[in-house]
Parts: sequence; C-alpha cells; structure tokens
Amino acid sequence: MSNSVNVANENGVAVVIIDNPPVNALSFHVREPLHAALAALRDDATARAIVIVCAGRTFVAGADITEFGKPVQQPELRAIVALLETIAKPTVAAIHGTALGGGLELALGCHFRVADAGAKLGLPEVKLGLLPGGGGTVRLPRLVGAAKALGMIVSGTPISAGEAKAAGLVDAVFDGDLIAQAVRFAGEAAAKGGSLAPMRERNDRVAETDLAAFDRQAAELARKARGLEAPLACAEAVRNAITLPFDEALAAERALFVKLVAGDQSRAQRHLFFAEREAAKIQGKDVTRRKIARVGIIGAGTMGGGIAMAFANGGFPVTLLETGEEALQRGFALIEKNYAVSVGRGSLTEEARQQRLGLFKGSTDYADLADCDLVIEAVFEDMAVKKVVFGKLDAVARPGAILATNTSYLDVDEIAASTSRPQDVLGMHFFSPANVMKLLEIVRADRTAPDALATVAELARRIGKVPVVVGVCHGFVGNRMLSARGAENEFLLLEGATPGQVDKAFTDFGWPMGPFQMGDLAGLDIGWRNRKARGLTAVVADTLCEQGRFGQKTGQGWYRYESGSREPIADPDVEALIRAKAAEFGIARREIGADELIERTLYPLVNEGARILEEGIAVRASDIDVVWANGYGFPIGKGGPMFWAGLEGAAKIVERLEHWHRLTGRVIFEPAPMLRRFAETGSWEGAGG
Repeated sequence: MSNSVNVANENGVAVVIIDNPPVNALSFHVREPLHAALAALRDDATARAIVIVCAGRTFVAGADITEFGKPVQQPELRAIVALLETIAKPTVAAIHGTALGGGLELALGCHFRVADAGAKLGLPEVKLGLLPGGGGTVRLPRLVGAAKALGMIVSGTPISAGEAKAAGLVDAVFDGDLIAQAVRFAGEAAAKGGSLAPMRERNDRVAETDLAAFDRQAAELARKARGLEAPLACAEAVRNAITLPFDEALAAERALFVKLVAGDQSRAQRHLFFAEREAAKIQGKDVTRRKIARVGIIGAGTMGGGIAMAFANGGFPVTLLETGEEALQRGFALIEKNYAVSVGRGSLTEEARQQRLGLFKGSTDYADLADCDLVIEAVFEDMAVKKVVFGKLDAVARPGAILATNTSYLDVDEIAASTSRPQDVLGMHFFSPANVMKLLEIVRADRTAPDALATVAELARRIGKVPVVVGVCHGFVGNRMLSARGAENEFLLLEGATPGQVDKAFTDFGWPMGPFQMGDLAGLDIGWRNRKARGLTAVVADTLCEQGRFGQKTGQGWYRYESGSREPIADPDVEALIRAKAAEFGIARREIGADELIERTLYPLVNEGARILEEGIAVRASDIDVVWANGYGFPIGKGGPMFWAGLEGAAKIVERLEHWHRLTGRVIFEPAPMLRRFAETGSWEGAGG
C-alpha cells in the first residue's frame, strides 16, 4: 500500500506491517495508510482476522513528538483506534521490542495483544510533561484495573511482557516466531466465532475499583510530584475513566492533553528529551569507535566502587584495583552490600546479582590493568596523587587504551601531560552514587583524540548514562555553575536568612532539596577540604566543620538529625552562630524574601552558564540544561537553567543582576555579554551559543 504500511495475507489472516524506522513512530505518513488499510480490511470478507505487526527492532515506540504543538494532520491516532473498535473480526496486536505511548494505545484498540517474551509495554508520556492522548488513560484501566493503570501511567515506567500478561494487558506471551504465532492466535480466535466486545464495553475492572483506596493512592503520587502538572493530570484522567461514561472520559482526557501540550512544563520536558539526544552527539566527528571489552577502575572507595558497579550492570568485565588487599576487600564488601540491598528491594534478582559479581576481578598490581581497554582512576582529589597514578598507568596500559580521570575539578590537560599518550586521556566525571546517577560529564582535553571521545560517549549510553561533552576549566560545567549558585549562600545567612528559609525557597521552586540540606547529605567536610586546598574561606561553614559538624554522618551540620534520621531539624545553635558572625562583621540582619533568595542564587547560576557558553566549555545551551537536570536536580518542569532563563525573562535576569552588582560590587552579579545578547535576541544560538 505504501512504503510505511503493507498488508500480507496468511491463510485468511491479514497481517498489517508498519515499517517506519528506526522506532516505527506514528507519523502522519504512517497513520494515513494504516487507517486506509484497516478500513479496507474491515469490509474485506476474505480477511477472517487482522494482526498488526511492525518491521525492524520494535513495535510502535510512540508518537512522532516532532509533531507536538503543530496543527494535527488527520487521521490522528484517536481516529485509528476508533476505527479498530468498529471491526467485528478479531484484531490482534503482535508486540516485540517496545510498545510505548501511542504504540500501546494502538494495541489497546485491538481485541487482543500478544507479545514476544522480551517485549516492554508502557505509557511514558508523563516524562514529556503529558498524559496519554490517544485513549490510554481510559482503556488501560479496563484491562489491568484502575490502581495498576494509575501506577503505570504516573510513573511512565514500562513493564515486561510477563508482568503485562499477569496484569491482563497481554493475552499471550510467545518465544520464537512472533508473527507466525500471532497469526495462529488470530486464526483460532476467528474460528471460535461469536461477537467480540471492543474495549469500551469492558467495564468489569473499573466497576470493581475501590474509589477511596484509589484516591489515597493518587494523593500519595501527587505528594511526590513536586509541582509537576502532568502526574496530577494523569491521575485525574484515570479517575475519570472510573467515574465517567467512556466517551466523556475520552473527551476529558483530550482536554487535559491539549492543556498540557501547550504549557511551559511540557515544553521544558520535551526540550530536555531532545537536548539529551543532541548532547550525546560528537559534532563533526564521524569516526570509528574503539572496542571496549574490559574496564579497569583504580580506587575501590565509594566513587570507584559505584563506577565499577555501573559497568558491571552494563555487562562489562571489571578489574578493580586498590593499593592494598584490605582496602580492596572493603571495596568489594560495599559493592556486595549495595547489590544485596537491591535484591532485598526486589529491583534485582539473586541470579542477576551473582552474574554481576562474577564480572569483577580484584587486584593490587597495576600490571593487571594491561588487558583493559578503558581505565578510570577514582582516587583522592589531589593533582599530585593523580599524576602518580597516571604515570604508573602509562607504563602498563596497552596501546590505544583510553585513560580517564573521574576528577570533579582538576585540570585534565595537566593530568594528560603526565603521560606519553595525551591523545588517549579524557575526563569521565561520574556523579555519586555512580551506579545510580545518570549524568556523565565527558571532559574533552586539548589533545583528546576524536575517536576516544566518540567511544566514551557511546559507551556511556550502553551503561545507562546521559553523556555531555564539556571542556576543561575548574569544575567543568556542573560544579563551576554550582559554585556560582552557592556564592551568595553565606552572605544570605549573615544578612538575615536561615538555612531553612533558603532551602524552602529551593523546594518551592521544584528542587528536591535546598543547598544546605544537600550540603549535610554530601558531607560539609568535602567542601571544607576543597576550600582549604584553594585558600578560600566560608566563615559559618568553616566554623561548623571546626566543631565537627559535617552533616548527616555526624548527626549535625546545618541542621540536627536525631537517631540516624535523615529528616533535618532546625538547630538554634546554628542560628545563634550565624547571628554572632553577622555581629562580628557588623552586618545588620533583615528579612529576606523568597524572590531575593532566587535572584541571588539562580540568576548567578544562569549567568555563569552564559560565561561557560562564551568560553566554549559547553557547545550548546541545551547541554548545560542536560547537566543540571540529570546531575543536580534542576526541576525538569523548568527545562534546565538556560531554558528556564527564557521562561523567567532574560531581560529581567539582567536587570536584577545589575541591581545586585551595583549594591554589592561582587563579580558574580556582573551580567555576561552572552546573557545580555540572549536578552536582546531571545535565543542562545542567536547570542552565539
């Protein structure tokens, strides 16, 4: 019929084949011939049943999101699903790979769904700030029940074929030739005869809903939403599926979808979706990747062990090296403990735990790294120490092996210069805990070879990380901007704010926690050590550290923590210390509002991002957004600091920065030239980024 949709006849069963690489997205050029094919087959007496399949590596993995926000071209997905519901003969969706979003909604329009054993099914629209717009919130509860549907839709997390079968979403799971077995399944359904009820007539699962329990579940999900609109709209839509007639629930779903797709939050989340894909590209570098079969990690502490786990989780054999046997065994004990926790939570099977542990090899001899294709050092953050490590590594690593440093701040060019092979050296800045956090800053040194850079960027995706290539400067992108965000923290305290007030301004903005609670979680001694190494001071924070108040691990830092709890409690002793220091410096304290707190923390964050763009440390403004959304908790509903600057108004940011610069004289408030140009043009690209 077309290049995108074809029909074959298998012994009276019509097989409709969607072929739209790479993921069979439901673009207009797919929807049009698909609708025509189904309309023809509905009235074709020679077709006893219809099976919908997809060519390539996956079933339909969603809508074409490049069409969002544009005029809808008919037929849209809802019309195709409505057409499916008019077909009296058996319709079967045969799912392999992933059936996501519009793909699953298409399948929900069929009488039956069968799946390959390795298939995944889900409605992930919430991750784009949306809800399923093709009837998913109304039809899914009719198969799996309202509680299960709510969990799937609000989380956006796909489920396995086995779980889908147990829940009632899938009618059969097959190994082997999926199409042949789907055709046989459809033929048997046709042979049984009788009328087949479309999804809209299946009301037993929604009728059995305990509405009070559902509302409690929805309220808990709303509590976790942290200001995001889409999870709340998803819950509302599923509730409508329970309480409203089918067509009214569909209409309500559509109204919610239209509102979300036009909103700033969905625009922000779609921006991040595309930004992550763009960040992974190595511009103008069409190069052959190096082969990575074994990975070496130097340092078995918290960070090194986490990095090792990340690679083992991705299926890579890992050689873990430490200076002595005792330190090595401590490292392995921590790794085993972390995996045991995952098994206890049910997120990892015992079999998978054993498989991953079997990928580790421990050593105290650098010579054992000779067969590694990538070696990452994760030792103490000290330039002299790292140079010694790279000197030893240079002597044993095989030619062509990539040598990476996990430094958070240090000069990767200087580290590379300590080897005879600077072209093979780069930074791989993981975030703690490295086996969990998604962000990976890949630091491009002056002499890093393009194929080394491209290899690591691709490798990052294979181990589930979000890679962003950055240049060399103190702190790279994330930590350099973090310093700018926190530059005013002590001034704010001395001038009148409390740690709790600052943190509340951040959580109200959408951050998971504020800077002072985050400092207590990470350990105040880390920042103290870094300040002392650079000859810097922070009068309040340094005093807390001198008192042994390092945060949660000591039970007190900016806050108090009682009997191992992670719940921060405001500490009068800290507030007294702040008042005393303010008096010591002759600072008159005053009330400081939330707007000022944001202006003096997040506006400098954006300003430093503009400087980073000017210097070429980041290639794109969107790369900075990816760093902050994935590594630092910037609210995804605001799209990252550079995207948010557009929502906030760059001219407003410039004006307020100028105000604080006049008032304080501090360089952190001096507007960057690129930020000024952005205020004039409305585009970071137009500003030169």
